Amino acid sequence: MARRAKRLWTDEEKRSICFQTTAAGVSVAQVARRYAMNANIIFKWLRDPRYVPDPEMAVDDVSTDTPCFLPVEIVDRPRHDNTSSTIDPVPAQNAIEIDIAGGHRLRIIGGYDPEALARLIRGLSA
Repeated sequence: MARRAKRLWTDEEKRSICFQTTAAGVSVAQVARRYAMNANIIFKWLRDPRYVPDPEMAVDDVSTDTPCFLPVEIVDRPRHDNTSSTIDPVPAQNAIEIDIAGGHRLRIIGGYDPEALARLIRGLSA
């Protein structure tokens, strides 16, 4: 069995990970799973004054339970694009394509669970 290499986190990464635990409705375990790490490591960081999130910055203006609208841009694209693109054309029927910050593109074809999709987008945006 191959051993995992020890992951070294920078101080800024530790602060960012600790800050994510302050979001409403988010547990330390959820953040730990996002980074494929043990939650005990995050608890240890939270006890260290260098990484404790600033309580003033941790206040969320928008509750995660409150529905809200997101900006959407509808782009008219030809079905057969002759430009060199790494993305295959998808029929417009039953397809959703979302461009996420950082250059990620999410394409959903067919039915989907809106709650699972929202969790996925939050995970990719983090």
